Amino acid sequence: AVITSPTIAYLLLLIGVYGLFFEGYNPGAVLPGVIGAICLLTALYAFQMLPVNYAGFALLALGIILMIGEVATPSFGVLGIGGVIAVVIGSIILIDTDVPGFAISRPLIGALALVSSLGLMAIVGIALKARLRPVVSGREQLIGATGIALADIHQSGEVFVHSERWNAVSGSVIRKGQSVVVTGIDGLT
Repeated sequence: AVITSPTIAYLLLLIGVYGLFFEGYNPGAVLPGVIGAICLLTALYAFQMLPVNYAGFALLALGIILMIGEVATPSFGVLGIGGVIAVVIGSIILIDTDVPGFAISRPLIGALALVSSLGLMAIVGIALKARLRPVVSGREQLIGATGIALADIHQSGEVFVHSERWNAVSGSVIRKGQSVVVTGIDGLT
């Protein structure tokens, strides 16, 4: 009787989905996945006994897929906002009955929408910050880096840049120990 309350079943569904979501993004954490799987299966059992509107259930699933897509692809909030809207509409129409007390709590739906929106905005903000940071690895990071000539360089020689020995070419003479700046990369030169 407790788990077949629409609000409890709904909470179990959300805990289950978010638990599996967190386990998917933090493999090996185990606890979110275990709790998520148990809550999800318990919620599905409860929904089997409730008058569920399958369009509402499909909107919930679509909303969750869109929110996961927001985290996985750079859509700058479009998928996330669509996901939150789909979850809210799906939550409102999920229980298909006019019997009093058989509705999901509207404040709960609003709180879920608010928390999901804030979480997605935080993820989008973190992604935007990461895109604006300077490159810290790979070939692009070497352009503009400074190093030291390991020997006199008349046309070609070796330099020490970022704790690595590189072949270098120069149009002018560079003396051993003189500072150099990387202006381009061609293979390992």
